Amino acid sequence: MNTEVTILLTSDIHGNVFPLNYGNNTPADVGLGKIASIIRNERTKNEHTIVIDNGDLIQGTPLTYHYVNFLADKKNPMITILNELKYDAAVIGNHEFNYGLDILKSAVKESRFPWLCANIVDVKTNTPFLGSPYVIKKINGFKIAILGITTDYIPNWENPQNIEGLQFNDAFDSAKEWVELIKKEEQPDVLVISYHGGFERDPETGEPSEVLTRENQGYTICKQIDGVDVLLTGHQHRELTGNINGTEIIQPSNNGKYVGKITLILDDKGEVIEKSSELLSVAEVEAEEDILLLVKEYEERTQEWLDTPIGRIDGEMLVKDPMQIRLKDNPLIEFINKVQMDAVQVKISNTALFNNESPGFKPNVTMRDIVSNYIYPNTFKVLLLSGKDIRHALEHSAKYFALNDEGEPIVNPSFVYPKPQHYNYDMWEGIEYTLNLTKPIGQRVVQLDFEGAPIDEEALYEVVMNNYRAGGGGDFFMFKNKPVIREIQLDASELIANYIMERKIVPATCNHNWKVIW
Repeated sequence: MNTEVTILLTSDIHGNVFPLNYGNNTPADVGLGKIASIIRNERTKNEHTIVIDNGDLIQGTPLTYHYVNFLADKKNPMITILNELKYDAAVIGNHEFNYGLDILKSAVKESRFPWLCANIVDVKTNTPFLGSPYVIKKINGFKIAILGITTDYIPNWENPQNIEGLQFNDAFDSAKEWVELIKKEEQPDVLVISYHGGFERDPETGEPSEVLTRENQGYTICKQIDGVDVLLTGHQHRELTGNINGTEIIQPSNNGKYVGKITLILDDKGEVIEKSSELLSVAEVEAEEDILLLVKEYEERTQEWLDTPIGRIDGEMLVKDPMQIRLKDNPLIEFINKVQMDAVQVKISNTALFNNESPGFKPNVTMRDIVSNYIYPNTFKVLLLSGKDIRHALEHSAKYFALNDEGEPIVNPSFVYPKPQHYNYDMWEGIEYTLNLTKPIGQRVVQLDFEGAPIDEEALYEVVMNNYRAGGGGDFFMFKNKPVIREIQLDASELIANYIMERKIVPATCNHNWKVIW
């Protein structure tokens, strides 16, 4: 008699519960409310169902931001829902650390399921952080081992105090070591790795799809670790199913748009004789009202906070065409840079338009406008950079553009696939520069001045940027390990809100210090 096992996967939920877009409160096919319906339906089809969250759960929306900043004495809304849905396990994602270790540990303590992570180690005890590298689930007498690992690239992005006392071991090496240990000690019938990380190579061709920094090692895991039946992935926000070297793979996008479903057929000896993967969309699914009710109070208070008036913008700061925002200086980007420069009293700053959904600022600014435009809980660092470092950073950003057959600028496909990376194109204030897209990559900076004269490549300059970029995030390796002159630990949203509230009216200005030509 064969046994059918279903594994359901969520990943990169990023605080989404309600099926809406917080920027304008319009309906959206996202969130745990809709996911709950799919999970419950799948469980009615097969009692042998395992449900796993693959990380980046507790951070990402105004709901979770408001909870952490104003309601942290209450239970974590995301954990409340996963408890109600009887999740079997969760894996630590990189964004789990964004709100600090106290919030993370509190969330884990509230969970009625184990959090898995084999490769993040507590330095003091030399044991896996939070204690559970893997879990064994028994179905019909068969043992299913689920090993959790997390991208070890986190120290390149995260504020040091948020990961203090932790060691991030190589995800591939740790997975290989723990797989061997699990096979020896547990002798499971099915071995699953749940990896908060993605694929560094095209799953079909094996060609590199990004710089091979080891941030993502899914392809290598499938190719070089024997005996892995299933690799559950995330982090890259991709929609993936398939099979690499006999290992079934899946990645269910982000924000709760899909549930990943793996189906395994085991024979009476526990051998896996069939496996398949598919993505279940929430698009045609109604949200479960009882799940939404669990966090109704949190949501109501979040919405009230989001509509709190902050101040006024005198002039135009709306985003009508994201590409145009990135092609020449504009009031919105200049404003964000000015906020950063004012906070730390430096003359040079960089920032990005993080995605193509950023609406810009309406004349009457609310907290909703701020969190819709600055979507990450970044803090800020001032680095000491040479003029040469600044030039290299501009050249790296200039890779964002390509020219189409008509000679018009488009987004370089490498910034769209395998995941959109609009946040890795920076725009600068405090220097004057021109990028020429007709020049070869690496030679596109045709003007770079500071205070009216060509920048001195050997001189040192203080530059403010967010903590992600300051750690080299986005392959800005020229920033890694540079001296940190000072830091500001206020969250970006709070920093922007304070700036506007202090001034009450903020003029929209644009000094046209940079442009892109072609």
